Amino acid sequence: MDNSGKEKEAMQLMAEADKKVKASGSFLGGMFGGNHKVEDACEMYARAANMFKMAKNWSAAGNAFCQAARLHMQLQNKLDSATSFVDAGNAYKKADPQEAINCLNQAIDIYTDMVRPLPAIKSHSLTMISVFPLINAIAHYEQAADYYKGEESNSSANKCLLKVGHYSAQLEQYQKAIEIYEQVAMSTMDNPLLKYNAKEYFFKASLCHFIVDELNAKLAIEKYEEMFPAFSDSRELKLLKKLLEAHEEQNSEAFTEAVKEFDSVSRLDQWLTTMLLRIKKTIQGDAGDLK
Repeated sequence: MDNSGKEKEAMQLMAEADKKVKASGSFLGGMFGGNHKVEDACEMYARAANMFKMAKNWSAAGNAFCQAARLHMQLQNKLDSATSFVDAGNAYKKADPQEAINCLNQAIDIYTDMVRPLPAIKSHSLTMISVFPLINAIAHYEQAADYYKGEESNSSANKCLLKVGHYSAQLEQYQKAIEIYEQVAMSTMDNPLLKYNAKEYFFKASLCHFIVDELNAKLAIEKYEEMFPAFSDSRELKLLKKLLEAHEEQNSEAFTEAVKEFDSVSRLDQWLTTMLLRIKKTIQGDAGDLK
């Protein structure tokens, strides 16, 4: 079958899928297997998308995958929906880069929603069902960042990279998180509108260093102060120095007190709390809380 034949077959599948979706929404359709009709339509849209791909009609393929993704979401099949949006993005990137980004962002939103309970789970007891969507979220944030860089939208690319750093640290991929936080910090510290945020990213990179090795953290902090003098006067750096001192002395009470003092002014979010707990657990005899 030549490309025109494949495209014709794909359009027929799309028409059949549209009919099934319409029928599922009717009163009788709802009584007699409405969900089955939607599931059938999902399969037809996916088949049509693949036929469009074979015919190299990338926009039509992307649209068909999007239709399947929306129906999967209607059926509460979140993972299938996210996968379909990724497939749509991969098709659209050959014809419409902006639409590709939109599809990947929708996939990311779904993956992120799937892992929202994650902070409540202790880092060493992560179940595979939690880790799997988190790893996928990292991969797709990286892909979205690449697209934004290609479009020279550095601000949007940095937002995606920060998500990669955030989730990488949660999965204890500290070196990857450090590289990302340093990269974003350096790209923002010379921007008058964004440089205030650089200290936050250097702070997060320092915490990741600290979890791995106390000496690494000291060396990194010295480097960050030299690179970005405004970091020297920050509350974040003052906290880091107190934590390093407490850690050197293996004084968990001093560590907790320094965290409490910081938290009374700048409320710690779940990510920071998790990282600080991981550091505190390396103090001998610590029970592992920040109370």
